[in-house]
Amino acid sequence: MSDFYKKILDNNKKWVENKLSVNPNYFKNLADGQQPPLLWIGCSDSRVPANEIIGAEPGEVFVHRNIANMVVHSDMNMLSVLDYAVNALKVKHVIVCGHYGCGGVKAAMGNNSIGIIDNWIRHIKDVYRFHQQELDNIENENERFNKFVEINVKEQVMDLAKTSIVQNAWKNGQELSLHGWVYGLNDGYVTDLGVNFSCDKDLDDVYQLKF
Repeated sequence: MSDFYKKILDNNKKWVENKLSVNPNYFKNLADGQQPPLLWIGCSDSRVPANEIIGAEPGEVFVHRNIANMVVHSDMNMLSVLDYAVNALKVKHVIVCGHYGCGGVKAAMGNNSIGIIDNWIRHIKDVYRFHQQELDNIENENERFNKFVEINVKEQVMDLAKTSIVQNAWKNGQELSLHGWVYGLNDGYVTDLGVNFSCDKDLDDVYQLKF
């Protein structure tokens, strides 16, 4: 058994003991069910732990993560999480959170083949194509990279608003707000990008579904 593997097992025991020392019913209460107010759609990057960033406890955040925090309309994994969060858990907020220094976004700016992930990154390349003029006008490569991270988040929030799951919830009068954030690896702060939806009125007519 490697030292690292043994360490994480030992850490789990210590974590359990610490929680029980504060509240003997901690895990019993968790086992009774969950009613998180928030669905977090974030990047798989190990440096971006959803609960820890916002100081949330277990049971407060429903989480879906993938490379570069993408909302792809044909991704059944993401759609299944979204459907359960919205229709079963009745979350009131969905946050798409990207992060500066995102490897997936960086890869989408280049042409190097990485492997099977090339097919996933193509979705991010499409975002670049939609905003190519704006991005190509940014001469500083790091500034362009940061702007692309922000634009990608905004596009994913809009794609989230276009889903039938979200629009049906709005149609039924359900309280549901969508938000776009970017997390700074170098300082720990999140930035609200100001892209917020609570109804379909800000979408182009062609995306507004009739139920």
